[in-house]
Amino acid sequence: MMPLRKLLMVFVLTCCTALTYAQSDRPITIVVPTAPGGGNDAMARTIGQKMSVLLNRTVIVENRAGANGSLAAEYASKAPADGSVLMFGYVATHAMNPVLQKLRYDPIRDFEPVGRVGYSPTVMVLNPSVKATDMKSLLKMIKDKPEAFSFASAGNGTAPHFTAELFKLATQAQILHVPYKGSSPAILDTIAGQTQMMFPSLFTALPYIKSGKLQAIAIAGASRSAVLPQVPTLKELGVEGVEVDQWYGFFAPAKTPKDVIVRLNIALNTALADPEIIKRIEGQGADVQSSTPEQLGVLVRADLDKWRAVVQQAKLQAD
Repeated sequence: MMPLRKLLMVFVLTCCTALTYAQSDRPITIVVPTAPGGGNDAMARTIGQKMSVLLNRTVIVENRAGANGSLAAEYASKAPADGSVLMFGYVATHAMNPVLQKLRYDPIRDFEPVGRVGYSPTVMVLNPSVKATDMKSLLKMIKDKPEAFSFASAGNGTAPHFTAELFKLATQAQILHVPYKGSSPAILDTIAGQTQMMFPSLFTALPYIKSGKLQAIAIAGASRSAVLPQVPTLKELGVEGVEVDQWYGFFAPAKTPKDVIVRLNIALNTALADPEIIKRIEGQGADVQSSTPEQLGVLVRADLDKWRAVVQQAKLQAD
């Protein structure tokens, strides 16, 4: 058992560290792995503004798009471990890229989880010209004429790609993969009919579904979405095992002091409890879901195992 004097010293040092962090004039930089103006960027900025008030610190968003988020993750992993830099990570940066690509960062070794932000259900969308009345008729169309069907993705190893591969494993459907450099060109070509289907996040696809440019056929999740309650889940349509929530969370560089992680987690969860922030995030097709740092760490490890198995079963290869 630690002597009382040593316990007191540890307590004082911890309080001083937290106080110094709270009173620091240095801004906090949130590294976002996508370009300005997208869904991830908007979510990070919304939360960052609230955390700035809670922590009494200036919060800056720095966009570092490219390589399915791995450029931003590599950069953030090498930042000072003092709470001044946070990574707005998501399922691709911390659970998909690492099982397919050779990276210069490790999602477990190089990061400390701060807390989960939420998730966006994955939605299966079709070009409106595909006249499938239900999943059974769609799968028959693909079986009868596989050369007429392709699916778009935001790139090799991205969430839309991995979800489609999971769908193919579950249904034995033969669908050609057409990778793009990002979600926007992939969605635009699906709208134009260059590809017939895609599995984007609802966060990304919702505006195009609402405008009628894409038809949502199913939710690849455990339950229906509150913003698209009329769209059934794949499980309801007879396709088992294709549940993909594209989660988001904050991470700090490895070796960031525990007390700083705790303070950041409290600020993050307080921000996520704000009704206005909940309204803004959920109105865009995502669901707020906070967590402890430990719970986010468990999620990352579980998804690494899940997607490693999919890569092996589908015999996927890196670019």
